Amino acid sequence: MLFPGDGDVTSPDVSWSYTGFHLFREWLADAEGFALAEMHGFGGDRAWRGVPTTLTPLLDHPDDEGSLTAAQCAAMLPRLEAIIEQFHHEDSDPALQRRVDDTRQLVTVMKHCLDKGVELVFG
Repeated sequence: MLFPGDGDVTSPDVSWSYTGFHLFREWLADAEGFALAEMHGFGGDRAWRGVPTTLTPLLDHPDDEGSLTAAQCAAMLPRLEAIIEQFHHEDSDPALQRRVDDTRQLVTVMKHCLDKGVELVFG
């Protein structure tokens, strides 16, 4: 689950199973032009510093601990919104539509973090 660190249980959140979160991050990596399986920490040996994406803080992060700062969220939002725009018309594939919907939920949570000036917590 990703949620704002504002202590408010009514704040928006987004959650996946471990497998679902992995599939979501694989899809984001694919949208960025690389395979997550190639990356250090995901079975590969490619270093993250060589990947030109603003999504690195989200992709190269433990599944269920730690947090991202509001500034990191702000830096990722434009790219996540562009990915939504890129794929939102392709609604014939239910799995793809799920990824787009998940991205929308994540954007909502990140915007809430920005509005409140709080971190995005992985838990």
